[in-house]
Amino acid sequence: MSDRATTGRPAAIVIGASAAGLFAAAALTEFADVTIIERDTLPEAAEPRRGVPQARHAHLVWSGGVRAFEELLPGVVDDVVAEGGRLAHIMGDMVSRAPNEVWFRRFLATHHRNLVSSRDLLDHVLRRRVLADERITLRQNTTALAPAGDAGRVTGLRVRTGDDELTLAADLVVDASGRGSRSPQWLQDLGLPRVAERRVDAGVTYATRLHRAPGATADGAFPLINVQANPAKAPGRGGIILPVEGGRWIVTLAGTRGAEPTADPDAFVDYALGLGDPVIGELLKDAEPLEDVTLSRSTANHRRYYEKARRWPDGYLVVGDAVAAYNPVYGHGLTVAAQCALAVRDVLRTTALTAPGTARRLQRAASRPVAGAWDLAVGQDAFYPGAADTPPTALERFLARFVDRAVATGARSPRALGALLDVMSLEKPATRLFSADMLVPMLFGPKKPLLQEAPLTETERKAATTPR
Repeated sequence: MSDRATTGRPAAIVIGASAAGLFAAAALTEFADVTIIERDTLPEAAEPRRGVPQARHAHLVWSGGVRAFEELLPGVVDDVVAEGGRLAHIMGDMVSRAPNEVWFRRFLATHHRNLVSSRDLLDHVLRRRVLADERITLRQNTTALAPAGDAGRVTGLRVRTGDDELTLAADLVVDASGRGSRSPQWLQDLGLPRVAERRVDAGVTYATRLHRAPGATADGAFPLINVQANPAKAPGRGGIILPVEGGRWIVTLAGTRGAEPTADPDAFVDYALGLGDPVIGELLKDAEPLEDVTLSRSTANHRRYYEKARRWPDGYLVVGDAVAAYNPVYGHGLTVAAQCALAVRDVLRTTALTAPGTARRLQRAASRPVAGAWDLAVGQDAFYPGAADTPPTALERFLARFVDRAVATGARSPRALGALLDVMSLEKPATRLFSADMLVPMLFGPKKPLLQEAPLTETERKAATTPR
């Protein structure tokens, strides 16, 4: 860690070199010298690492995240694209079936672009960019044990490296350790009340297999294929084909309780053929598997309401999945992590990091981007049997019906699709769905007829089946 006597700057510690931790560190360097505590050894290249077990599954960065990435780290999106990533137009470069079994037309009338790559490549580019900052120190193979201090102020972090334990002093400790965060217990150990939590678990299991892109699709221009599960017809089944760098397809299949995919490689294509539409299975028939099937069951929506805590210690902040983790099918985790970091930066541009009460302001600001993504995820998953302790409320049922109607309208009207994507991409709040851009087409049209099958062109279908 930099010597504060030398730099005259506050000191911050970030727990975890996850995407959320890297974003937080990037935001904090404007105001403090930052030390990142990471329990793993980080890879030098775009490779998997133990601390991100979900990295093998398909990941998307919505356009709200793309904007946040660029605001935090100008040029980083271009860096990902230069190494094989892609900015995919929504819906032009996507074949997508909504949860209410409506196929979206491939309109080109919106500005929305998803950043598409493997998670390994994305994390590699983020690490390279953020850790090059001389104001950031990385301590690898180091485990965070607990914050130092008391209920009024956190003053540092106890860590262990090998057999050595020590306490690192800091003006701000940021927990970016993900779903497995121990902050609820740590805060209780400091003498604070247990934080309120909510869990909505649709019981989703993910099965992912990497394939060589079949036929003439290896140039990366093939559309994303997305068949979403329908909560109204439990158990739900869904899947996605994500064309990524290196002429590969990441294929993730998902099923809720009673329809879980397995790790059996011989059952993978058959499961895909059994989705609400068989298009993914049909495209996989000529795709060569490159590895075994990877399973994940850590998919529950889990939120901790730190922003509502009656008491909050100065010098402590929780961000990213440690605040709220979502069913990965919605693809919002990376976007929210970047938006949280921007919210932290914006507060610190008007408030001293070391001032009393700053940490509470930071926690409330960091929690605001969580709300939109949480409502979108829970608004679907709460309808699966056994997902939550209490059934959806009357208001939640009304909103779910309205969203279904908004999706059906957006599938047939480019004007309405723009409003829908503004919300789905986390660029604008859900109130955008009640704007004239949505309500006028919804109530009065004009709307094109609903599609009866996946809008793949004949050229695209042939490309996936043409021998190399």
